[in-house]
Amino acid sequence: MLDRTVVQLQMASEIAPPEQGEAEGCIQCQRGSKLVLFVTGKCHWGCDYCPLSDNRRESPDMFANERRCSNFDEVIEEAKAMRATGTGITGGDPMLDFDKTVEAIVALKSEFGKEHHIHCYTSIPIKPEQAKQLGQAGLDELRFHLLDLDLSMYRKSVIAAHDAGICVGVELPAEPDKNEKLHRLLDQLHDSPVQFLNLNELEITVGNQENMDVRGFNLAGGITAAADGSAELAIELKKAAEHLDFHVKFCTASFKDAGQLRSRFRRRGEATLRPYEILSGDDTILFGAIPCTLEDAAGDVQELVETLGLHEGWIRFDAPSQRIEIPLSAAEEVAEYLSVPVLMVEVHPTHERLEVGVVHLNEIR
Repeated sequence: MLDRTVVQLQMASEIAPPEQGEAEGCIQCQRGSKLVLFVTGKCHWGCDYCPLSDNRRESPDMFANERRCSNFDEVIEEAKAMRATGTGITGGDPMLDFDKTVEAIVALKSEFGKEHHIHCYTSIPIKPEQAKQLGQAGLDELRFHLLDLDLSMYRKSVIAAHDAGICVGVELPAEPDKNEKLHRLLDQLHDSPVQFLNLNELEITVGNQENMDVRGFNLAGGITAAADGSAELAIELKKAAEHLDFHVKFCTASFKDAGQLRSRFRRRGEATLRPYEILSGDDTILFGAIPCTLEDAAGDVQELVETLGLHEGWIRFDAPSQRIEIPLSAAEEVAEYLSVPVLMVEVHPTHERLEVGVVHLNEIR
C-alpha cells in the first residue's frame, strides 16, 4: 500500500480586520484575492536575505501565481481562475523590466477595470518620468525597498510617485541587527509622502540560510522560518511610530506563508473545483481515481456511469495521468469490489495541480 505523502501548510491564526490606515494592497493580500505576478527575476542588488528560489533568481520568465506564463493572456486567465480583485507585481525587481511592468499594468486594468488594485515593488530610485508613466498606466501603490535603510536617495522618487497619484509605501524585513538604522528611518518617513511602512518578519530559507548563518541569525523556534529577534524588533518599531503620520504594519512569517498563501489557494480552489472534487480542510483538492489506459477508458467510464449512476461532468478520464477521476464518495463505495487500485488523490489548487498525496482505498492482492 502506498503511504500518504502530503505537503502540509501550517495553519494561520484567524485573520484580523484591517487596521486603520492599512494599505489596500495588504488588505486584499490578506483575503487571498491578489494575483501574484512575478514579471522578472532580474535584480542587481544581491541582498543577502533574499529568499528567492534558484529557478526564479535572475530568470526572465514570468509567473502568475505558480503558473509560468509566456504572455498576458495567460496572466489574465490565471487572474480569472482565482477571481482576483487585484495584482501584486514583484520580482526580482520589476523596474529592471520597466516596459513589461507597464504593459502588465495596462493589460490588467484594461481587462478588469480601474477598480482592479495593483501594487508594485522596487528597490530602485526610479526617475520622475518613470513614476509618471506608472501613474498614467494605472498603478495604485508603489512599495520601495530601501537598500541602505535610508530615504535620502529615494526621496525624489517617492515625491514623484506621490505627485503621479500613486500611494507610496516602504516595505522592509525587520533585520534584528539593524535596530538603530530602522529607528532613524521612522523619523525620515514622518517627513515624507510615504503613507505606510510594512515590516516583514525576517525569514531563514534554503536560499539564504548560509548568509543568515554568517550574520549570526538563528531560527526563532516553533514551526516558522522566522529569524530570532525579528518579531520583537518589528513590534518595538510599530509602537515607536504610533505618534507618526504613517501606518506601520507587521507581517509575521507564519501569516505570510500560511495565511496569505492558504487564503489564495482556498480562493482559487473554490473558483475552479470540478463537480466531482471537494476542498479539504488543508485547502487542497480531493477526488477519487482509478488507473485506466486510454484503450479501456471509454468502456470503463461507461460501466462506472451505469453502476454508480453518475451524471455527465461527475466522471472524467484524465489522459496525462492515465486515470478515471470520480467523486471520492463514489471511489470509497466501489473500492472493496474492484480488483484494480482505487485511490484518493490530493492536489494543490494551482494551475499545475501539483499532486501532494495519494492513498490506496483498497488492497490489491
